[in-house]
Amino acid sequence: MPTMRKYLFSAGFALLVAATSVSMTVMTPPAFASEIKYVVNNVPITTGDIAHRAAFLKLQRKKGDAAQEMIDQTLRLAEARRLGIRISDAQVEAAYQRFATSNKMQLSQLNGVMEKSGVGKDHFKEFIRAQMAWNQALGARYRSGEGGSVTEQDAVRRMLDKGGAKPSATEYMLQQVIFVVPASERSATLAKRKREADAMRARFNGCTTTREFAKGLIDVTVRDLGRVLAPQLPPDWAEQIKATKVGGATVTRETERGVEFIGICSSREVSDDKTAQMVFQSEGSSDKNADELSKKYVEELKAKAHIVKR
Repeated sequence: MPTMRKYLFSAGFALLVAATSVSMTVMTPPAFASEIKYVVNNVPITTGDIAHRAAFLKLQRKKGDAAQEMIDQTLRLAEARRLGIRISDAQVEAAYQRFATSNKMQLSQLNGVMEKSGVGKDHFKEFIRAQMAWNQALGARYRSGEGGSVTEQDAVRRMLDKGGAKPSATEYMLQQVIFVVPASERSATLAKRKREADAMRARFNGCTTTREFAKGLIDVTVRDLGRVLAPQLPPDWAEQIKATKVGGATVTRETERGVEFIGICSSREVSDDKTAQMVFQSEGSSDKNADELSKKYVEELKAKAHIVKR
């Protein structure tokens, strides 16, 4: 299912690439009045929310119904909460920072674009939270079989179609290193912890010495993640892991837990029944399938929702 998860996460963030090219031309918008326009399952959507989303669509140079987008977002967030999915403020802030970095912007520049365009950084951050939550909710739906999970019989049939050959995949042995940063200390210590993590990552030369390196450090957790097939890699880390040589480590990343990197202990090509199922399932989760499943899921939520227009 990783193709689907990567698609949804990327789709949400790709929407704002145009922001950097228009940041110098947008004008300061008027202040938005705010009164309740819709109530979706007892959650209010204000005219201010809708105005921010309209500005967001304009910034993306995208056509759309701002009110409908806010209704859909409200339904998605509610469904994620029902499933027990919680996206922390730290996760949102880290994603916001990554977006700025990937577009070669300082946070102050990105904040400026958001404010001058009328979107507002808080509105964009809530959009990020909704995208991340919906990504997990849709992933759970897909794994439950709604997205067309591959059975052993499906895998056998596809292998026969390919002349009997089983597909192979890379199997990794991974180790996760976390420099823990409590939420209450994040603003004061995150930069220092990142320097410490970068220093340890630079010394990393295989998984056997990691715990020895960590002994003299405070609040450092080392986790052996065991064997992980390429299709099972977490979407946020997959590309970095695949690009890192055995014995090396990914670049450090800020997460809700603190600062992390992943060491590549070993890798090998494997081909068995479990691998075949996983590879075929990954191949089946195309962007088109993801989009169709998402739309179907939202329509089901909408059909059961109580939506009142004021």
